[in-house]
Amino acid sequence: MTARPLIGLTLDAEEPPVEGGGYSKLPWYALRRNYFGAVAAAGGLPVALPHDPALAEAYLDRLDGLLVTGGAFDVDPALYGGGERHETVVLKEGRTAFEIEILRGALRRDMPVLGICGGEQLLAVALGGTLIQHIPDAVPDALAHEQPNPRTEPGHEVALTPGTLLSRIVGAPSMAVNSAHHQAVDRPGEGAIVNARAPDGVVEGLEHPGYRFCLGVQWHPEYAVDARDGAILDAFVEAARGAAARRAA
Repeated sequence: MTARPLIGLTLDAEEPPVEGGGYSKLPWYALRRNYFGAVAAAGGLPVALPHDPALAEAYLDRLDGLLVTGGAFDVDPALYGGGERHETVVLKEGRTAFEIEILRGALRRDMPVLGICGGEQLLAVALGGTLIQHIPDAVPDALAHEQPNPRTEPGHEVALTPGTLLSRIVGAPSMAVNSAHHQAVDRPGEGAIVNARAPDGVVEGLEHPGYRFCLGVQWHPEYAVDARDGAILDAFVEAARGAAARRAA
């Protein structure tokens, strides 16, 4: 049996008190189980990454792939020259400091990277791109990107850009996706390209062809609301398996 590549997943974090209660009265990490389950189902060995920027390189020495997860918070506009912070922007500075450090380190190593939701937005920033701070204020007639229906159901469709890595992975011109964001990528960064858009024009995915596997999607493929979501995780884990083989050679 082929060894499972080691996939690092970034965690969310909370500083109590948390509205409605929470896991502990002390600071805690958390991540939905379906992130880990989706990586394991794709053939990877998922491990959680606590937020310590000083340990980022030590983690990367052992990992074969990095998955930057989403969360109910935003990237500080100071990181991409976004100007004054919009009133809706919520920060988790400790989490972002770690994620940007380990993400940039993974890119320097050309390690396979997958960014999901906020992780896709952070990937754009790491590549030198910028974000829209609040979609309703920037996009006329925008869709409800904070979908009112459950996240286990699709909120809208996205059109995939022909010829992109994402298009080749999915093998279809469009997908149904869930949608849980009020920010979006504006510019994807030098050399990066947009690989998916919503019907209102909002960027829903990006990639950088200068890396072996550098992919971000705005939706949550770990929910598998579209039959082709699993192909995204499969391709990422397969790229990590290739990275592990090169490390071992």
